[in-house]
Amino acid sequence: MSLDHRLPAELEELRRTVEAFAHDVIAPKIGEYYEQHAFPYEIVQEMGRMGLFGLPFPEEYGGMGGDYLALGIALEELARVDSSVAITLEAGVSLGAMPIYHFGTEEQKREWLPKLCSGEVLGAFGLTEPDGGSDAGATRTTAVRDGGDWVINGSKCFITNSGTDITGLVTVTAVTGRKAASDPSDGSPLISSIIVPSGTPGFTVGAPYSKVGWSASDTRELSFAGVRVPAANLLGEEGRGYAQFLRILDEGRIAIAALATGLAQGCVDESVRYAKERQAFGRAIGSNQAIQFKLADMEMRAHTSRLSWRHAASRLVHGEPFKKEAALAKLYSSEIAVDNAREATQIHGGYGFMNEYPVARMWRDAKILEIGEGTSEVQRMLIARELGL
Repeated sequence: MSLDHRLPAELEELRRTVEAFAHDVIAPKIGEYYEQHAFPYEIVQEMGRMGLFGLPFPEEYGGMGGDYLALGIALEELARVDSSVAITLEAGVSLGAMPIYHFGTEEQKREWLPKLCSGEVLGAFGLTEPDGGSDAGATRTTAVRDGGDWVINGSKCFITNSGTDITGLVTVTAVTGRKAASDPSDGSPLISSIIVPSGTPGFTVGAPYSKVGWSASDTRELSFAGVRVPAANLLGEEGRGYAQFLRILDEGRIAIAALATGLAQGCVDESVRYAKERQAFGRAIGSNQAIQFKLADMEMRAHTSRLSWRHAASRLVHGEPFKKEAALAKLYSSEIAVDNAREATQIHGGYGFMNEYPVARMWRDAKILEIGEGTSEVQRMLIARELGL
């Protein structure tokens, strides 16, 4: 049996469609959004009309009937041009809609998924807390039953897509009780996931962060002060929120790996173009072996990263264990994205430090990829654990 890594015709068509959209629609406009730290509503709406937010969901819920491989292909092509737009799609699908698809009741799915798949509204995932960081189990936000309601108190930070004009909900993780123990103080927390619609009284969205990168995406701090939502807003089983978000993060790491691959490839694209055009000492700098070797290494890294995330996505799509492969892909792709962004900036010289050149944006956007959805250190922990250590 021979291996064929070529994309099926329908996925290649998707790739070409998103590639054209990224170059024709996003590239001419995104620099201005980025400089103004403005959310690109017009671009996001067009992505919704294209069906990108519904790529991995069944048609019965308004989706496109695709899978995670299709989502990854779209993310990679978007990130070759801009990561703010790509992360808006990634968070809207992997963190906003996917928890409802995996764990929601039929009623919750039919209420939310069609709007999320169309891009009419965005969803967010309220996991990270100011004192938690990588220790997601250190959740302090609480939710207490009061009659037919959950009453939520606490705060979240670094939450993507949480404060846009089209944000419809945030799925919040909260402590809803403690496991039984001989000594009540020994009981570990039971963490549950609860859907909180935007605009619910007591739910306050902070001002946008001033960020180093991803400047055209929406990231905010959230606070919950006596927020009441119906008991029916519980997502999945009570006390299963921790297991739920581990599954969501495993899948999301594949999506981030695809996004990071796109950024790494975009650095190659821009640097090859520049190396052919930029003249120094009477010839194009691309004729210098030092530049050629840099670009060869950058292409090697992007190519290997692509194979890694697609392998992880393939295992996910076929129902095979993929935790280790997702961690490998996320770790490698995020680190080589930083490497490629650094080298692209070096190739561009002083112009690489100017925001009018895309590589400046890529350099600023790359670092967060080693932090978000599990730091590089966490990925190494996960890989070692999967190796039985």
